[in-house]
Amino acid sequence: MKFYPFILLLSLLLFSSFITKEEDTPKRFDKTQNEIDRDSIVDYAKKYLGTPYLYAGNDPKKGFDCSGFVSYVFKNYGVTLPRSSGEYKNIGTKLNPDEFKVGDILVFYGYKDKTIIGHLGIICEANGMKSKFIHASSGKVNSVTITSLDTEHYTNRFYKCIDVLSK
Repeated sequence: MKFYPFILLLSLLLFSSFITKEEDTPKRFDKTQNEIDRDSIVDYAKKYLGTPYLYAGNDPKKGFDCSGFVSYVFKNYGVTLPRSSGEYKNIGTKLNPDEFKVGDILVFYGYKDKTIIGHLGIICEANGMKSKFIHASSGKVNSVTITSLDTEHYTNRFYKCIDVLSK
């Protein structure tokens, strides 16, 4: 009987080693940027609709800011992007509105200062300047949401749309 607690503890440890927890970490894909399915990027981004906005956030369990959200989504596909929205001013291939595609990144000036990049989003429905985009908003919804580009708030702040997937 002296060995009963020891046997019970050993049994529990052995049993618990067979139980695994699935982590919510990005999966890595060994695809070139030209092979990435743009629709799958948007589908992946949509999994985080409603995730709270968090300044400097880049973790779906805690929250996202706009650049944290964009970099997190693309990192899942092996695409490394800047973590700060200001760094998007000089990257990617600039597109005309008739060239916008799902998975392209919209770059906006800040709402207070029209000389500094202050916001980002991923196009989820391409239609030129009427496209819809998914982004982490610090506005009324204060979460990851989908918004139309043709609202005055975003049209007035629009800087450019970039393609980071095509070479």
